[in-house]
Amino acid sequence: MEKAILIRFSEIFLKGKNRGYFERFLFQNIKTALVNFDAEVCKIPGRYEVKNFREEDETKIIERLKQIPGIFSFSPATKIETDFEKISEVSVSMMRELAGTFKVETNRADKHTLNLNSMQISAEIGGRILSTNSNLKVDIKNPKHILHIDIRENKETYLYAKTIFGVGGMPVGTSGSGLLLLSGGIDSPVAGYMMAKRGVKLSCVHFHSYPYTSNMARDKVEKLAKIISSYTGDLTVYMISMTELQEQINAHCDDSYTITLLRRGMFTVAEKLCKKFGKKMIITGESLGQVASQTIESMIVVSEVVKNTPILRPLVAFDKYETIELAKKIGTFETSIEPFEDCCTVFLPDSPVVRPNVYDTRREQEKLDFDAIIDRAMETIEIVEIKAD
Repeated sequence: MEKAILIRFSEIFLKGKNRGYFERFLFQNIKTALVNFDAEVCKIPGRYEVKNFREEDETKIIERLKQIPGIFSFSPATKIETDFEKISEVSVSMMRELAGTFKVETNRADKHTLNLNSMQISAEIGGRILSTNSNLKVDIKNPKHILHIDIRENKETYLYAKTIFGVGGMPVGTSGSGLLLLSGGIDSPVAGYMMAKRGVKLSCVHFHSYPYTSNMARDKVEKLAKIISSYTGDLTVYMISMTELQEQINAHCDDSYTITLLRRGMFTVAEKLCKKFGKKMIITGESLGQVASQTIESMIVVSEVVKNTPILRPLVAFDKYETIELAKKIGTFETSIEPFEDCCTVFLPDSPVVRPNVYDTRREQEKLDFDAIIDRAMETIEIVEIKAD
């Protein structure tokens, strides 16, 4: 008998002949996430198992497993040889101190070792539990306690009474790599989490306007990247200065187009970074209609500068409340609301254009030596490596 944590897949079960590809990524992601623990990760048919860990590390291991995309659920379990009398003995022991209602659920991946079917096993074990604990009674529909008996093909059985749900989704890395525009606000970290959950391996770009923005704003972004890395693994953050572009826009262009032109500059740089570092997509935290720069007209005008890279907006249909609730859930909200401004607040116009058109925007952009400014912005790249704990 030994302690183990039994891990179940999420959408991997739907992948047919490609399932092995996704399983290998998830297996490696789990191993990487638990590298600092003295624990063994192994694959058993239809599951993963964490075993041989120190008892004092169990809580920390559980917290890490909660943050790994691709895991549907997991359970701290007792593992024993598939033998009916041993299963019965451990089941009775696990339920001995409990009170209230209960039921027993049996899953038989191995249908040959024991002569009883799942319902017969549950009934027999349930009867033995009742005979030793008068504080329990059976409730099939809405029990307070559920004892799970998971009989696997490797001749081992896992018994557990607790199921913890994970992130779900796909293993990070199975859907390619993407570049997240990480602003420091509430939305973009949530967008990064959403795409990691769909299997995207993230890098980030943060645009600053030093000295108009402070080093504290930069520190805030690095803190957010650190939180995101708990779901994605190690992250690279590219720090890019937009100071010259913003100064030139402020000096030469209609101020109502300040944000529109700045965002065109950001997206131009983002595509260049994707090409330079092999990223397959640009990811933003935009939500349709949330602010002036996120009307459909603004999105069209800004997206025009991106020629060969898809732009993904996972929050496009979210309202602010939904985004805030998810930010709280993943742990980024409190950092995101720290009062350190990003570059979008520099030279902010009183009345930004809400529905820009391509022709007027191009006319304003032609007042600048736009390509040369962007090339100089690319020369300001600072690369910050964020290590996941």
